[in-house]
Amino acid sequence: MSTQRRAGAESKPDAVDAAELAEYHGLARLIERMHRRFLDVVRAGLLRQGVDDIGPVQALMVMLIGDDEPSVRDLMERGYYLGSNASYSLKILVEAGYIDRGASQRDRRTARLRLTDKGRTLRDDLFKLEQVQATALVRNEAEAADLKAAYRTLRRLDRIWGDMVRYAGQGLD
Repeated sequence: MSTQRRAGAESKPDAVDAAELAEYHGLARLIERMHRRFLDVVRAGLLRQGVDDIGPVQALMVMLIGDDEPSVRDLMERGYYLGSNASYSLKILVEAGYIDRGASQRDRRTARLRLTDKGRTLRDDLFKLEQVQATALVRNEAEAADLKAAYRTLRRLDRIWGDMVRYAGQGLD
């Protein structure tokens, strides 16, 4: 990072230098690779548990539903799913018995999602898998601080990318 950026948070930074641009490109590719790797980790966890009727994307939907009773729209916004992808995955989860899909009591036009006992068992097993992963990642205070910093940076990048999509890149400078 350039000296000017570190020194004055108030001043507007100069253009990104070549090294920073290379780091950004590397980060973008790393995120994509990590997403695929994470799905592989979830897939392996499902196989170890003997779950072969759903895939990792559907398993992550189970985690997103959790103890809530979100609408389909809520789930799509939380998980950034496209309509057809969400519908397909929800159909698989309903048919496999992991979720119930019913009309909202307040608005019959809105479908609400709820985990079944089978879905709650899967969610609990996946949560345990996440605990094992977190324990392997964070072994001391320095690693906990690194994780928090990485999380803040990724959240910021998510907001920037979201704004770029919503506003076609306007107002980012």
